[in-house]
Amino acid sequence: MQLVPAERMQGTVRVPGDQSIAHRALILGSIARGKHVVEGIPTAADVQSTVSCLRQLGTFIEEMPDGRVLVLAKDLADGRTLHAGSSLTTAILLAGLLAGHPLRTTIDGEGFLASYPMERIAEPLRLMGATVTTSSGQLPMTIEGGWLKGIDYRPATASARIKAAVLIAGLLAEGETVVAEPIRTQDHTERLLAAMSVRVAENDRGISVRGGAPPKAIQVSVPGDITLASLFTVAALCLGDSDVYLPTVGVNPTRTGLMDVLVDMGADIEYVNRDTFLEEPIADIAVRSSKLNGTTVGSDLARSLVAELPILAVAATQAVGETVLLCDDDLRREEGERIASTVAGLKVLGADIEERGDGFVVRGPTPLNGGNVSACGDHRVAMAMAIAGLLADGGTEIDGGDAIERSYPTFFNDILAVARMRG
Repeated sequence: MQLVPAERMQGTVRVPGDQSIAHRALILGSIARGKHVVEGIPTAADVQSTVSCLRQLGTFIEEMPDGRVLVLAKDLADGRTLHAGSSLTTAILLAGLLAGHPLRTTIDGEGFLASYPMERIAEPLRLMGATVTTSSGQLPMTIEGGWLKGIDYRPATASARIKAAVLIAGLLAEGETVVAEPIRTQDHTERLLAAMSVRVAENDRGISVRGGAPPKAIQVSVPGDITLASLFTVAALCLGDSDVYLPTVGVNPTRTGLMDVLVDMGADIEYVNRDTFLEEPIADIAVRSSKLNGTTVGSDLARSLVAELPILAVAATQAVGETVLLCDDDLRREEGERIASTVAGLKVLGADIEERGDGFVVRGPTPLNGGNVSACGDHRVAMAMAIAGLLADGGTEIDGGDAIERSYPTFFNDILAVARMRG
């Protein structure tokens, strides 16, 4: 697919619902008491993988005429092989769900998911009492669930997905389950559990739940995904005479890392009409063209904006001075391919960017030029390269841009709705 340069960005974009919240709302709905209704579920392929897997397990999921989705808990079916597609969140959260049911189920996947180290979730589930077998540490992974006991678990690597899976298993376990994170990760699971009348405690030991009582079904309205909103934010900041409005976006403080960095760089970003719905803070985001300055992003903050690393690099190409991203060893191992793909793509477009053993450094501002870049199958890289293409002189061709279907099927239509192209 090809992108042509834009002159400015003006208008309103309603980005799709937050995938992290949607996955959790669906999976918790599958064990909730009563009629669980979810509004704003995105059509992204990753979320649809969760829908498909839950249906295969016997959960009743039906789209109502008004677009909301009804989820009814049913006894889960046995002996299934579930295909999670490329969705890591689907695979890990389902593992936590399955561990507490007397079933033998296999989870498989493709793409990046097929090489993910599944022992990270297998280990705590085994400690709780489930039998979990991986294929040399990866998928396919078979789970034989049943009676579980609560544990105190301290993961070696901070992961919101692992935390969520262990807490979900904890709801189905005997006694108390505690997760002590090495650093704070996104807390959508805790907020949603509290909204569903589950007592979630947080103290010096960590975050804990007690098993024995299922969550209460509620009506969930999924806010706009701030990760997707960041794409239009960076485009508007870097193009002159731009003004973009992004209504009803989730602004959970564990997810606003990139916005915080951009404000520190000099961005004109304003949260208006702030509100809270079911424990989740939401706001409209107003963005105006700004002169950005380079900054340094430390490793703890870098972990909170993993999905936004590519678009941060794009913003840095237009900032004055150096922007340095620092990664710890775990983050470098997990995100090395994404960082390498981002650096390679932006170099093709003329950016002064250098990959380092602990992250990357970008020197700007640098005019970008059109060219042929590869997304390397990464939907986040593909969307970031598309935004870079809007900033560049000449056309930009993105190989592997169809990966965007995983998270934002209407991405290019939404760009065309607010981008004013040159000429």
